[in-house]
Amino acid sequence: MADPKVDALRETLQKYESGELRSDLFGGDAATGSNSSDTAAGAPASGPTSGDEYSKARATVLRKLTGSPKSRHQLAEALQDKEFSADVITSVLDRMEEVLLIDDVEFARSWVRTRHEMKGLGSAALRNELQDKGITKETIEVALEQLSVEDEDAAARELVEGKLRGVTIPVGNGPEDRKEREKITRRLVGMLGRRGHSPGAAFQLVREAMEERSA
Repeated sequence: MADPKVDALRETLQKYESGELRSDLFGGDAATGSNSSDTAAGAPASGPTSGDEYSKARATVLRKLTGSPKSRHQLAEALQDKEFSADVITSVLDRMEEVLLIDDVEFARSWVRTRHEMKGLGSAALRNELQDKGITKETIEVALEQLSVEDEDAAARELVEGKLRGVTIPVGNGPEDRKEREKITRRLVGMLGRRGHSPGAAFQLVREAMEERSA
C-alpha cells in the first residue's frame, strides 16, 4: 500500500527540482519562488550562498525521505558526507522535525514492527540496529515495549520450523545420532542468537521443536 506521506514528498521534490516552486512544505511563496520560507524554516540569513546551501541540504533530505524513512542521525550523516555546514544541517533537520517529516519515535516503532514481523528479529538485534541508526536508548526501549515475550517466542519458533523443514532428525540413542542432534541444536540456537533471541529461550525452543519432530 502506498504511503501518502511518501507520495506527497515525491510530488514536492519533483516540483522543487523542476523550479515550479521552492517548497510547498514550509510555507514558501510558490508563485514567486521567494526564499521567505527558508528564513521561516531557520535557514541562514547571511546571504545567497547560505540560502542556496540550505535549499540544497533540504532537497537532499527530501530525496532521502522519499526512498524510505530515516532517523535524524542517518540524515545528518548523509548531509555531512556532502559537506554541508553544521549550522545548515542543524537548521534543516530541526525544521524537518517541526513538520514531523523526521520523527525518531515513530521511526523506531515502525522499525521494530517491520523487522520483527519480516525477519523474526528479537529484542537484542533490534536494539543494536536502532543504536546503529542513532536512536536514543530511551526511545529504543519504548519502541521495544511493543514486543511481548510471546511475540518473540512465536517468531523464534517460526524461524526454527523453517530451518527444520526437510531436515531428518535422528532418533536413535547411539553416539552418532546424539552427535548429529547436538550439531543441529547448536546450529539452530546460534541462528536464533544472531537474530537477537536470548540463548536460554533459544535452547528451550529448539529442544521443544526437535522433540515434536522426533515424536
